[in-house]
Amino acid sequence: MTYVAEEFTPEEADILRRYFTNLDRPVFALVNLPEVVKGALFARYSRSPKSLRRLFIDEFVGDLDIGGDETVDATMGLARAEELYERVFLEYGDDSVAQLGGVHLACEQASNLLTKVLERGRLMSYLEQSTRYISYDSRFGGRYRYHRDPELLASRHGTRYIGEMDRMFDAYSTAVERMTEHVRRAVAQGPDDSDLVYRQATRAKALDAVRGLLPAGATSNVGIYGSGQAFEALILRMRAHPLPEARAYADEMLVELRKVIPSFLRRVDIPERGGRWVDYLRTRRTETERAVDELLGGTPVPSVPEVSLTEYDADGEERLIAAICYPFSDLPDAELRRRVGEMPLEDRLALISAEVGDRGNRRHRPGRAFEATGYRFDVLSDYGAFRDLQRHRMMTVEWQRLTPNHGFLRPELVDEAGLSDLFDSTMARSADLFDLLREDFPQQASYAVSMAYRLRYSMQFNAREAMHMLELRSSPQGHPSYRRVVLEMHRLIADQAGHHAIAGAMSHMTTEAPELERLESERRSEARRLSDG
Repeated sequence: MTYVAEEFTPEEADILRRYFTNLDRPVFALVNLPEVVKGALFARYSRSPKSLRRLFIDEFVGDLDIGGDETVDATMGLARAEELYERVFLEYGDDSVAQLGGVHLACEQASNLLTKVLERGRLMSYLEQSTRYISYDSRFGGRYRYHRDPELLASRHGTRYIGEMDRMFDAYSTAVERMTEHVRRAVAQGPDDSDLVYRQATRAKALDAVRGLLPAGATSNVGIYGSGQAFEALILRMRAHPLPEARAYADEMLVELRKVIPSFLRRVDIPERGGRWVDYLRTRRTETERAVDELLGGTPVPSVPEVSLTEYDADGEERLIAAICYPFSDLPDAELRRRVGEMPLEDRLALISAEVGDRGNRRHRPGRAFEATGYRFDVLSDYGAFRDLQRHRMMTVEWQRLTPNHGFLRPELVDEAGLSDLFDSTMARSADLFDLLREDFPQQASYAVSMAYRLRYSMQFNAREAMHMLELRSSPQGHPSYRRVVLEMHRLIADQAGHHAIAGAMSHMTTEAPELERLESERRSEARRLSDG
């Protein structure tokens, strides 16, 4: 795989070896650091253009006591930890043991196609580099930051791929600067806002508006925290994945994880264990794809709304009310359902009101009774919105292959800034490159598809997760493309499903957005900086 390694001075390298399992590969684990430091480092990582190792050197080393044992070298592995893990793992012989050892893993220069594979597991935590705070036109090693598949580059399409992707990034770079100028002309600086707050808020709005120009091959940095068991499952899925980048990255991850939790991953390479698991996953995917193509290939695609509610419980609120009563009653579930069905409306509403309580903010949420009913949505949004919504883990999400076939969405702000011609020509370039690649490279062709193109995906979640996700993603600082999706979901829960009480319990939905979505957030950040200083 193609990776632009970073250079460090001998002094920097001496420090880094104590805390990172390698200094020259795209995947590496963090060791010998307090959990609070690893958490803070990953949090800062998502809003910085720097690599994690560079960020650590520049912003964290000065606050740490690094004057201890200079013989510690994390790049050499942890032999004593290996012995301990092996003994415990063998003694218990249970997968649950692998849930107790966790790793902070940095995954750098991963394409936006790959980040969705990395972020699929429910039992892991992720932070991904933001397209809102970082301009993606910076160059690594003199090259724009997009994935260069070795097989594709060696083919007859290699030169064309590099040239077209470079031109797409050129267009993005031009659009970022012109959009920033437009936003600052259109929105005046508030009298109480500092130059820093104003610059960051306007820059964020500009980056949001033009992110659709970026191709899905654009590379990002992802921080992952997970248990040994979760990483094992992720690596096996990646080894079975049709995208070559995913399979190559799985091997990189395995090397680094074995330096930290080797015993938890010993089954991955055993032919009768991990090997058979990968074969099962690969065969299942291949055969299902073949069967679907035989039965449904060529079926015309109907025109549908951006968001459709395709499945819900007509008696969902009754189910929820019975679940509210269950832990506080001696009655069996069936009897509770019957009694709830006979209740007058005011009594049902009183029970829901009691369970919801007085929600002071969106983090105050009712209990698991709200998991008793759920919804399935079919969504056709731009890929940028999908990237943000897909990271919610407490739901079932499935997505189709990214292509230009469903058209693209051009933000109104692009038209207002006089960038529509540049935007449309970039979309045409993206579609042409996809068409060129798809026959020889059906998986890698999606690298060429700009994030403004629409992707079809399904989202299935319970009412409790709906409250969390819809309130969070409707907040004023949210991106307009996914705010539109979640606001429509909320409307459909009330109007189509008829779950007015459940929709009403989502009392922290925000239907209006300010001119500068990030302004209030930047103001709060500055206030914290001033108070800490």
